Amino acid sequence: MAALRACAAAREIRRIGVLMNIAENDPGSETSGIGQLTAIQTLAPSFGVEITPVDARDSKEIECAVSTIARNANVGLIVTLSGSAIVHRKLLIALADRHQLPAVYPGRFFVKDGGLVSYGPDPIDGFRSGATYVDRILKGEKPADLPVQAPTKYELAFNLKTAKALGLEVSPSFLASADEVIE
Repeated sequence: MAALRACAAAREIRRIGVLMNIAENDPGSETSGIGQLTAIQTLAPSFGVEITPVDARDSKEIECAVSTIARNANVGLIVTLSGSAIVHRKLLIALADRHQLPAVYPGRFFVKDGGLVSYGPDPIDGFRSGATYVDRILKGEKPADLPVQAPTKYELAFNLKTAKALGLEVSPSFLASADEVIE
């Protein structure tokens, strides 16, 4: 997983706080948050990192969670996709900056707002898949008969300015693998 590799490579990270929102008032967040955490936890041993999941919903909880994560040495942050993460993205980016935390985010728009790196599904590809389903339904297929589809195309975005502010050395091969590099 590119996100885990990116976070673990920065400054010899040994612990990663995984910020998630498992809230009853955020439909789908429980399923997606747990799914993302499971994938991260499955791969963590191969990168030699310890994972600490943290549930945070609002700005106060997010600030407390990031401050707690930052108290440890050799730590990074992974933010999972949720409505709360999107709403509070500028706060998340500011907190990672303030605490000098290498952080991985779930979408390119976090990196455009100043986040370090993002790895997540290509949203345009998801819309194309949805349009294909609509077409199939309009042609008579039953929605219940259509298989659930997972994203097939992922994007890696990287912010060089943020990396420099964190004092991170970035390998040319990592930059070459990125779909977008913001300078």
